[in-house]
Amino acid sequence: MIILGLDPSLSCTGWGVVRVEGSRISHVANGQVKTDPKAPIAARLSHLVTALDAVLAEHRPDRAAAEEIFLNKNPQSTLKLAQARGAVLAACGGAGLDVREHAARLVKKAVVGTGGADKQQVQAMLKILLPGTAVTGPDAADALAVAIADAHLGGR
Repeated sequence: MIILGLDPSLSCTGWGVVRVEGSRISHVANGQVKTDPKAPIAARLSHLVTALDAVLAEHRPDRAAAEEIFLNKNPQSTLKLAQARGAVLAACGGAGLDVREHAARLVKKAVVGTGGADKQQVQAMLKILLPGTAVTGPDAADALAVAIADAHLGGR
């Protein structure tokens, strides 16, 4: 089974692909899709979809997993996150993928063992779970964590 983990954001969406064989999880690929903050929102969302379409075509995952949306104190930030998340889900839907959603605390608990883990703890655990993996950045690390958590959580 190949799982695509996603960490949606308008500025930088992280993605990570893992292969699951029984209880063994191995790294396939990871990356980040950055958008131009000066570009119109429609162009930024289109760029996200196009870039993710390429990832989907190259890695052909069996399913995808994304972090559930959280509310920011700033309504504009929440709206931008929701729009980016919509573009990410649309790309997956266009590829016919089932997308499972997991709360950030649940992802951290599945990967690190505690829902209150910080980014450094998650990244340190990724080095243990996926030894030798070159992670392209923090958003890609978060996406890999989502994919790993989805593998552990299964249908939850």
